[in-house]
Amino acid sequence: MKIKSVRTRVFRWTGETVAPQANFCTNAADALYIRGDAMGSFRFHEWLVCEIETDDGLVGIGNAALAPRLVKNAIDLYMAPLVIGEDPWDYAHLWEKMYRRTLAWGRKGIGMTAISAVDIAIWDLLGKSVGQPVFKLLGGRTKEKIPVYASKLYSDDIDRMQAEAQRYVDQGFEMMKMRFGWGPKDGTAGMRENIRRVEAVREVIGYDRDLMLECYMGWNLDYARRMIPKLERFEPRWLEEPVIADDMHGYAELNAMGIPISGGEHEFTLFGFRQMLDIGAVSYIQYDTNRVGGITAAQKINALAEACQVPVVPHAGQMHNYHLTMASPNCPMSEFFPVHDVEIGNELFYYIFEGDPEPDNGFIDLSDSEPGLGLSLSRRHLDDFEILE
Repeated sequence: MKIKSVRTRVFRWTGETVAPQANFCTNAADALYIRGDAMGSFRFHEWLVCEIETDDGLVGIGNAALAPRLVKNAIDLYMAPLVIGEDPWDYAHLWEKMYRRTLAWGRKGIGMTAISAVDIAIWDLLGKSVGQPVFKLLGGRTKEKIPVYASKLYSDDIDRMQAEAQRYVDQGFEMMKMRFGWGPKDGTAGMRENIRRVEAVREVIGYDRDLMLECYMGWNLDYARRMIPKLERFEPRWLEEPVIADDMHGYAELNAMGIPISGGEHEFTLFGFRQMLDIGAVSYIQYDTNRVGGITAAQKINALAEACQVPVVPHAGQMHNYHLTMASPNCPMSEFFPVHDVEIGNELFYYIFEGDPEPDNGFIDLSDSEPGLGLSLSRRHLDDFEILE
């Protein structure tokens, strides 16, 4: 079996969208003075699909959500020529080949995202070639089902937030994550708004359910130092990405305070996570498989994190993350983005692909018989996309 071709397409959403709720989430750009800037303008309404076909007709599907047009160019110009003609079972060699041939410019960001999409497609191929789900190739089932947490609860009207939290309780979720809408530029008054919403969600879900708090790099170290003592009484499972991803020492300082810190959604490769673990930067690792280097890199990070007894909870749901979670005893749960109308862009996964499992009473399961990742391209919403070849 040899790789015959690599095809990339960018699916650009042209259908209807809903406006993000006011103050729905802080973000790294909040530190800038840009008149009218808000994360409401931060949308990624494109998604890259990478299909790898072998000489015996099998097709593996990979994907990437970060900067899809740039990633497409990186794959077409640099990654595809390195894997065409190769045996996909030599996946470790192919990963190193892509990594080392593009090391000068590709070890983080666009280059590593491109490698991730190719690598995911290769693993989908491998599962299909032997008629087994990917998680069986990674170590098999380590849990009967995967606990998932509902991940939305954007900061906005308190009554609306509480109603949304109650829906998740009614659906059987024992864990959920909310976003902060106010950061350093909003001062002490913004701090009070953040606290009011955490208090409001706890009022609905109580203290027997886990609550995670998300900053999306929208705070700075001083603000986080001030906020953490105010949040401790709410007993959060973790505080996610309180500062920008490059500030590893800031993460380490905050992680030594009273609330576990999580991060890694914007970190790359085994080496990046080794540095995080060496300085105690996080209590939870949250790589995203379609950024971090694909399944090949994620498996190595899982093993490293397990040796350090730091749990791994991949960012976003999506099948590439679910398979890794199922196969690792060090991955206790998965994130689940509730399906809803297109808003920021995370939800595009459900419009492009079919096969993602639906949660049942706060758990999802993976089929033991569906080969590969269990994904196929959906035709139901093609009229709502412009497809860039």
